[in-house]
Amino acid sequence: QVQLVESGGDLVQPGGSLTLSCVASRSIFRGNVMDWYRQAPGKLRELVATITVGGITTYGANVKGRFTISRDNAKSVMYLQMNSLKPEDTAVYYCHAPGTWGQGTQVTVSS
Repeated sequence: QVQLVESGGDLVQPGGSLTLSCVASRSIFRGNVMDWYRQAPGKLRELVATITVGGITTYGANVKGRFTISRDNAKSVMYLQMNSLKPEDTAVYYCHAPGTWGQGTQVTVSS
């Protein structure tokens, strides 16, 4: 069964904003740290941001100050608000929980 489903990926111009969502099954979401990862063509998958159940957040150096991770524990949904997007942010973005990955959503930043 599908346990993590991302959405919100799109084509956006440099400097633009986008919000990604990850809907999780309750059994996966509850009590777990959740993450966003991304993978650009030809590159390794990299950690973008992490959020604990209590809302403590950490960010990768490449996105700190531009991206915001959040979660709604009542709805089992995690978000990634992305501002000031750059072409180098182009990647497939993945939702992650311990032992589980989503299918990914494509974000393309281009004029």
